[in-house]
Amino acid sequence: MAEYQNIFTQVQVQGPAEMGVAADADTMRERTKGTRFSTLLGVFGNAQIGPVHLGSAGMIAVIGFAAWFFIIGMNFWAEVGYSPGLFFRDLFWLSLEPPGPQYGLGFAPLAEGGWWLIASFFFLVGCCAWWLHTYQRAKALGMGLHVAYAFAALLWLIFVLGLIRPILMGSWSEAVPYGIFSHLDWTNLFSITYGNLFYNPFHALSIVFLYGSVLLFAMHGATILAVSRFGGEREIEQIVDRGTASERAALFWRWTMGFNATMEGIHRWAWWFAVLTPLTGGIGILLSGTVVDNWFVWAQLRGYAPLN
Repeated sequence: MAEYQNIFTQVQVQGPAEMGVAADADTMRERTKGTRFSTLLGVFGNAQIGPVHLGSAGMIAVIGFAAWFFIIGMNFWAEVGYSPGLFFRDLFWLSLEPPGPQYGLGFAPLAEGGWWLIASFFFLVGCCAWWLHTYQRAKALGMGLHVAYAFAALLWLIFVLGLIRPILMGSWSEAVPYGIFSHLDWTNLFSITYGNLFYNPFHALSIVFLYGSVLLFAMHGATILAVSRFGGEREIEQIVDRGTASERAALFWRWTMGFNATMEGIHRWAWWFAVLTPLTGGIGILLSGTVVDNWFVWAQLRGYAPLN
């Protein structure tokens, strides 16, 4: 009989629904009342769905994201003449483009980029409202603001791509279109236009932190899963009473790499690596075309790109 491994499986212990901390009437009114359990979701995380605490900021975020998604979807739907078959066949190629350069920062006709402007407005409103929601919930629960700060790092990149850099460049046409392949095409054209992003040092840092995040999360996830048979997933208890799980995890990395992260340290490393990915990436995008017109020439002048 093969030894039990818990990479793809999870024991689902289901008890009474957890309704959360009791609070005042105003707070309770902003929560949904119903809960249910999903065996499928239980494979990936906790099987309980709900209650959800939306509040004013959360509701604005939901409305904003829904409007953004609906506008993009209806434009895709119109592009294929409202044909379900063509919609699913061409979904990866469909795109909602920003206004052309001839409109600058002005409002374009709906069919020529106006819908992109409206969708982007709702998207950015939704992003800001959701950030406020994460901030408010963390404060209400007495938590640190680590999630809000991490989400703010992502918002920095989003705002650079869709708002700050287009304004500095004087044209909405510099923004990213909404579409799968069109997004990739925009990235490729952006790199070619500004002399190869491989020579953008902030882009390089962003990739380092991206790959570093992958490595750290994989190392941490694998370590805890490997010692979960000893209760390793109960990290707080393991910190107070180390037991065999944390001892084995620490010994493994000390024996394989010469040192080991603490229970706090690995999360701190992973948080910083993940946060620095969009921060450095946003700086690299923002400097392209506004400060540096050609990253390859910029690198040649500094001696690390070939001269010929």
